[in-house]
Amino acid sequence: MGRYRWTILALGTSAQASYSAVFLGLPVLAPALRVEYELSLPEVGLVLASASAGAVLTLLPWGLLADRVGERAVLAAGLSLAGAGLTGAAFTEDVLLLAVALTAAGAAGAAVQSASGRAVMSWFGAEQRGFALGIRQTAVPLGGAAAALVLPPVTAAGGVRAGLVLLAGGCILTAAAGAVGLREAPPEEELHDVADPLRDGRMWRLSFGSALLLSAQMTVVAFTVLFLHEDRGLSTGEAAGVLAVMQLVGGGLRIASGRWSDRLGARIRPLLRLAFALAVALAASAALTEAPLVLLVPALGAAGALSLSWNGLSYTAAAELAGRARSGAAIGFQQTALTVAAAATPPVFASVVDASSWRIGFGLAAFLPLAGAAVLRRLTV
Repeated sequence: MGRYRWTILALGTSAQASYSAVFLGLPVLAPALRVEYELSLPEVGLVLASASAGAVLTLLPWGLLADRVGERAVLAAGLSLAGAGLTGAAFTEDVLLLAVALTAAGAAGAAVQSASGRAVMSWFGAEQRGFALGIRQTAVPLGGAAAALVLPPVTAAGGVRAGLVLLAGGCILTAAAGAVGLREAPPEEELHDVADPLRDGRMWRLSFGSALLLSAQMTVVAFTVLFLHEDRGLSTGEAAGVLAVMQLVGGGLRIASGRWSDRLGARIRPLLRLAFALAVALAASAALTEAPLVLLVPALGAAGALSLSWNGLSYTAAAELAGRARSGAAIGFQQTALTVAAAATPPVFASVVDASSWRIGFGLAAFLPLAGAAVLRRLTV
């Protein structure tokens, strides 16, 4: 495919990063949102879930459309509309309208999941695909790390509105870059039934097991800033710094796990090992919620990094189970399951913590990766 495949990888990664900065940036805005809109902890959970809830409705349709018309049009349109939705969210003073605008932005921006993944899948062979999609999947923690570092000072200077406008600008900029730079890969096979992954039992098993792992991830990523700020006394900037380190280390683990899977010629085996490590790290974090920060922060950081490490393997497995011609539909289906989990977890976890404690919340979360591993262990991809 020549050197151009690396251009595709760079464009796909930057596009995904701009969208990831939205749903991973909202937890960074959580303290400011809670003050500005006078929200309870469960209400914060609902606002944090709004962007993910919107994506649930559109991920599969965007994936089907990407298989039909190509990645460039889908990516450019989706991110442009997401930027518009975030701009609307920035200029509303009503919490209900804020949630509606964030839901619309999430629904539009979800186009990037299938479009960028399908593009990278198409331009890289099987011997490099785990590595390439691992790099592409680092866009998620990298976008989150950028949001964690940049949003606190921006919000301190200009409030929630400034933070949302910044996120909107990132989506619009990468939409323009994708519109200019993306090209379709040379054709390899006929496109017949793009809905075929929906009838594959392996895809259902992969999606359900991955959703359980994603739920564990969201308990850490969505609530680290709020937990460390409100319960352990760190400033918002310090707590966001912990989250940023999690994201960066998690991104490195995604690349390493992708290379590891290429060498093994398997995606699920390394994923299972990472799931068990995550369960141990979450259990340790639960045990240390009231311990000195010098003990708690490393444990929580390890749990966060491990919670972000496995996504590229699941993403690659979905694309490879379906094949190139139907990879958009497969990724859209799998990402729908993950986004349902991402939308459902914050309000449920917040309610558990509100009714009990952070220790019990993180302790229960430690069982989620074990359940996910039990579902995934029979897959051979």
